[in-house]
Amino acid sequence: MKKFNMQEHFTQRARVLCLMTLMVLVTACSSIRFAYNQGDTLAYWWVNAYLDLDSEQSGALKQDINKLFDWHRKTQLKDYVQLLGNAQRQLAGGQTSPADLKANYKDVKARTELLANKALPDLAELAMTMKPEQFGRMEKKFNSNNDTFRKKFIKVDVEKKQKLRYKKSMEQFDLWFGGFSSEQEAVLRKASDARPLNNEFWLEERILRQKKILAALRKIHAEKLSKEATTAVLADVVKDIFHREEAPEHRAFYDANLDGNLNLVSTAIRIATPAQKAHAQKRMADWANDFKDLAVSK
Repeated sequence: MKKFNMQEHFTQRARVLCLMTLMVLVTACSSIRFAYNQGDTLAYWWVNAYLDLDSEQSGALKQDINKLFDWHRKTQLKDYVQLLGNAQRQLAGGQTSPADLKANYKDVKARTELLANKALPDLAELAMTMKPEQFGRMEKKFNSNNDTFRKKFIKVDVEKKQKLRYKKSMEQFDLWFGGFSSEQEAVLRKASDARPLNNEFWLEERILRQKKILAALRKIHAEKLSKEATTAVLADVVKDIFHREEAPEHRAFYDANLDGNLNLVSTAIRIATPAQKAHAQKRMADWANDFKDLAVSK
């Protein structure tokens, strides 16, 4: 009986709102070392908030998270150093094309999907131990999160929606570049607002994903599936999460959304001053050093 449950976390990979899409890997924290070293504790709290684990599940969960982080530390972090190095070279060259940015996005997405699939055997063991009341707790948590999303991103006017989205993007850009002038912010706001805006669509996709997760977990419980069968069911859920954008009925919107986000990133790079780009390169270098140290620690 083991696990690591981060399905909803992994769905965040589609939001490319930061330089080179690397924020999927390095988080929005200015101290990678601190964030990474606290990651196992935060992951445990996140899962427990959805399931209210019993003592046996809790002990196994902590062991599995530790194993996953140990694997990630030993096998993935050096690769992240290479990704950051590539981003530094692109930024220094001053010729970051849309094709470069899209390639970076796909690179990050592949690594995030690898992490999700690595967790599947432990996810399967946790899923096999879940109790009916834990399904109810998860559903209640989903509904609460959806209500919050509606209040913040649906039940407001278009200007508020645009402003909230722009503010989230600027938090990332300020972290990388160290702040922009009012003139630069005006350019970035225009590029931000040019992106497709359909919060209702994202809520529908979110609810559909949640229903699929709950249906899969209840199927595992009701049919008392083996670990092999359970892993296969969960693998289908993970695959759907990562490749939902390839569905024919929604592909045009997903493609337009990605193009809009990458255009925003490209705009930030294009208008950044030499000092701002130097700030971003130093940030990348510092994080790369953090990753190097983390890869050999513990």
